[in-house]
Amino acid sequence: MKKILRLFLVWTIISLLLQFGVYGYADYEVNKVLNPVYEPITANLKAVIPGTNLEDIQISYAKDYLAYKENGVFKVFNLKKEKVVFEKSPDQDSEKNMGVMGYQWLPDRDALIYFFSKKNPNAVTTVTVQPSKTAVTSKSESSTKSDEKTITQQPKIEKRYNNPWLTELFTLECSASDEDNPPDNRSNDDLVLEIYPAGGVINQMVFSTYTNLIYLTVKNGSYMSLLEIDVMKDVRSLNRSGEVISNMAVSDQQGTLYLDSKIGSTNQIVAVKNWDRYVISKDANDVILGDRNGKLYLGRVVDNQLTKISTREDKTNINEKVNLNPVWEGSIPFQDSRVVIGALGQVVVYDQKTAYIINNGEIKEIELRGEENYVSSDGAELIELTKEDGSTKVELKPLK
Repeated sequence: MKKILRLFLVWTIISLLLQFGVYGYADYEVNKVLNPVYEPITANLKAVIPGTNLEDIQISYAKDYLAYKENGVFKVFNLKKEKVVFEKSPDQDSEKNMGVMGYQWLPDRDALIYFFSKKNPNAVTTVTVQPSKTAVTSKSESSTKSDEKTITQQPKIEKRYNNPWLTELFTLECSASDEDNPPDNRSNDDLVLEIYPAGGVINQMVFSTYTNLIYLTVKNGSYMSLLEIDVMKDVRSLNRSGEVISNMAVSDQQGTLYLDSKIGSTNQIVAVKNWDRYVISKDANDVILGDRNGKLYLGRVVDNQLTKISTREDKTNINEKVNLNPVWEGSIPFQDSRVVIGALGQVVVYDQKTAYIINNGEIKEIELRGEENYVSSDGAELIELTKEDGSTKVELKPLK
């Protein structure tokens, strides 16, 4: 009997260990899908693009396509074949700022999303409003009883004023750059941003792969909108009255949105999840630098100098108190600068002359030689542009 009990106990323990192993492996695989780690791809490449008025340069995940705008026309250029493979102009009857409003490459493949605005052909529509029947009570002189009569009114034609702009979301999927297949341009026909403000310009766009949420800041005159678009094509406004958002970042692991927010004279960094908000910093010198691999990167800027970088761990509960972890202190010029949080956790701060790479508390300075210089979103690639003879020479090389 003791031998049977011992055998039963041994097999029970083995069964539990196997279950824990299976659950642990399943959890690991699910976490890889929800929180993918993308190894940066680098390339050494030279190409010549026709034209010199290139704006909003963005390079694809595999470093083989370049997206840009030229004189209001959106274009995608195959760097290996040195040709434009896609372009989209504003409609002929477009107003100022219409056409492709904003775009962004996805972090894991050569595909991008973009927003396109055009005139609404049905900005003013009419509807027939059926009136309700009205009962009128009257009393004759020879009677003490009241007579009730029903008067039927005629239907009314009323005008409805819709948004004069139609703003739609598109997905552009590029084939392998060594192939001749044109990109697949797909319209999300069921997604029209009804609340996109007419005349508004997209200041910034961030995309959460964890939650499939897109966030836009749209400026129209002195008014700014913060729009959230989800995978179910729902669009909602998240900004507070009078709020100005100077920068934002989204967590790649929790889907939390972080804002540099100013309302009146109050500057704050806030975390936003659904309708909830939590203040992270009330110091006007603190700014958002970016978010990568479960960490929010914050900077301290004093007199146009970046003097400190700290990280804050992303948490599921945005109200949970989290300590800041200082990772670097020093002084870097921080005026008209761009910041990229690299895939390997490096912080790249650069302008058109110099790039500063901060990694593991150490800083490296690199001189930039192009007339215009850009760093890829994974912090791995440098894109140098030089204008010559009506064209733009592009040189790609690893940033190191």
